[in-house]
Amino acid sequence: MSGRWGANADSKLPRAMSSITPSQVFSQQTQSLQSLPKATQPGLQGDNTTSFKDFLIDSIRDVNSMQQQADHAVETMLTGGEADPAEVLTAVQKADLAFRLMMQMRNKMMQVYQEVRDIRV
Repeated sequence: MSGRWGANADSKLPRAMSSITPSQVFSQQTQSLQSLPKATQPGLQGDNTTSFKDFLIDSIRDVNSMQQQADHAVETMLTGGEADPAEVLTAVQKADLAFRLMMQMRNKMMQVYQEVRDIRV
């Protein structure tokens, strides 16, 4: 077996799912990042600004929501409910990708924090 799902994982995916490339996922993520509000300095525009902390908390809530939706979709499918396997797979992969991205952001922030902490004054 290779990878998480084995060597024949792509052959079991619906045709639309197996044709998605990493570059397509990256371009979709880039487009969604461009729609995010621009970072602003506090106090320059009044109460309309969003702090980094608020943005981070909202992002964590979004990832948590995706995880819960994926869990619910899997549970519905496994209990015999009305669930399309392709939609369930899409929800699970979306939640997995969001979680991995969040963990990479966390790792990068911890790395930057440690570098700043190690600076000698």
